[in-house]
Amino acid sequence: MIKEDIIKRLPYQKPFLFVDGIDAISENGITGYYRFKEDESFYEGHFKDHPITPGVILTECMAQIGLVCLGVFLLKDELSEATKPQIALTSHQMDFYLSVLPNEKVTVISEKEVFRFKKLKCKVKMLNEKGELVCRGTISGMIKV
Repeated sequence: MIKEDIIKRLPYQKPFLFVDGIDAISENGITGYYRFKEDESFYEGHFKDHPITPGVILTECMAQIGLVCLGVFLLKDELSEATKPQIALTSHQMDFYLSVLPNEKVTVISEKEVFRFKKLKCKVKMLNEKGELVCRGTISGMIKV
């Protein structure tokens, strides 16, 4: 399965797709990226005259790249051409260290901890363009094909 096919199978679309590309993927993890565009709707009100990316959106970006893209890859042998898996986030714990501004590109690095009975748990971290740690934590979810 090629990287572009993984992104096409995601159950998201703009404006709620936070995956631009995948740099590397294996049975043990994934590295991908997203650039937060200046015209994203959530910047209008978060925060007034000083927009930053909400933590819930950063968490969603990490879940889409670090959990869902990796899950699609891990289930590649069970997916047909038309299948789009259903994903349910079951838990997450996140620590935030830096803000992400409009037009900033982030990289998500995810390491698989457990994949059993279609439940995936990963350690994830997000880096900014300078390579600084933005946030990190764990994300778990169930994947249904």
